[in-house]
Amino acid sequence: MLLYCAHTSPRLRYVAGFISRELLALPIRITTDKEAFVAHYGPRINYSAENIPDTFAITPAPLLFETGIGPQDISCFDHNGRKAFFATQGNLPFDIFAAAFYLITRYEEYLPHEKDPYGRYAHTNSLAWKEGFLDIPLVNYWLFDLKEALKSVYPNLVFRHPDFKFAPTYDIDLAWSYLHKGWRRNLGAALKELLTGKWGGLQQRLAVLLGRRKDPFDAYEWLDSLHLYCRLKPYYFFLVASRCTGVDRNIPPSSTGLQELIAYHAIGYRLGIHPSWRSGDREDLLKEEIEWLEEISGKKITRSRQHYIRFTLPHTYRSLLAHHIEQDFSMGYGSINGFRASVASSYNWYDLQKDEETRLRLMPFCFMDANSYYEQHNTAAQAMSELLHYYHHIRKVGGLMVTVWHNDFLGANPQKAGWREVYETFLKEEIYWD
Repeated sequence: MLLYCAHTSPRLRYVAGFISRELLALPIRITTDKEAFVAHYGPRINYSAENIPDTFAITPAPLLFETGIGPQDISCFDHNGRKAFFATQGNLPFDIFAAAFYLITRYEEYLPHEKDPYGRYAHTNSLAWKEGFLDIPLVNYWLFDLKEALKSVYPNLVFRHPDFKFAPTYDIDLAWSYLHKGWRRNLGAALKELLTGKWGGLQQRLAVLLGRRKDPFDAYEWLDSLHLYCRLKPYYFFLVASRCTGVDRNIPPSSTGLQELIAYHAIGYRLGIHPSWRSGDREDLLKEEIEWLEEISGKKITRSRQHYIRFTLPHTYRSLLAHHIEQDFSMGYGSINGFRASVASSYNWYDLQKDEETRLRLMPFCFMDANSYYEQHNTAAQAMSELLHYYHHIRKVGGLMVTVWHNDFLGANPQKAGWREVYETFLKEEIYWD
């Protein structure tokens, strides 16, 4: 596939590479040589304002040939029942290259914006939220539109047929509710339960600490059986902050119990770091936490997901790259479920300030149990409907579905009753059997 443009740019090369990997069985080669383009016998895309007969034409919007970052004039319209923007002339009514680039690079997050209560990019700022397409992988659907449009001009063109992929992931923020916290934390919590009359919690705490009952956050053996049954190999992200403060309420990494848990999961699963909230302000803590996890697991740590989905662009991703992280699973919101980058595919992060593609592979997630429960106030049954909504959309486009679950939703925590059954049903009846 040959693409002609008056002049090329790093942005165009990046998004052309993304589209060719996702859609075509051959790469898109870019040329600025009009004569060579006209003489080419294979499929051709004219990505210019020039009228070149007998080619597939997309008139470009300015974005991919700009330098720097600035506000974009975006007006959405309906195309094939879904939203599109950067309207132009040609075989498609919009510049799919520029529109896809805008969404997957999170261009809008580099612009001035309001923060949510945790100081993160608020999802209510996003075009996807405002225009009502946060709940679908819009970019993947656009690729389907492009495929059909190209087939009408080049019926013999060979396309990729991507298979649906599912990646279960778990954040271990607090490995146990009572165990391995040390006598001071347990004594303080027990006294508080006693003084406030929370007899049920006190009884459960004592039963667990005396070995008469399983810790309510302990879902690990059950998950092992579920993964074996469904033939899944998940990812586990461990929080190993040295201080228990703020939202970093983990078991300390010096705990023998946590070390044994990490070492056990390092044998059969894929591990990643769950960088603490405090590490977002101190890069030395990120380095320390990665080294802790590597020492405990005996593995090189190259994967991450930010605790509380705290990240800012480009700072956080540059920091991860500097510490040899190769895959990041943070591309989603910590305040609502959906497709933050409007895509259900993995892709390399593009540093907009430097205008260059990086080697950091982003693995977007669409569903997190905590979002569904705490932010959207869903019941377990409603969460199942939400999961199925994402599943059917992603399966339709042959995309990647990444879900985020926490062990406290999957154990015997009475506050999360029913959520464990939702997850088991989803895996056994949808992912495995379908």
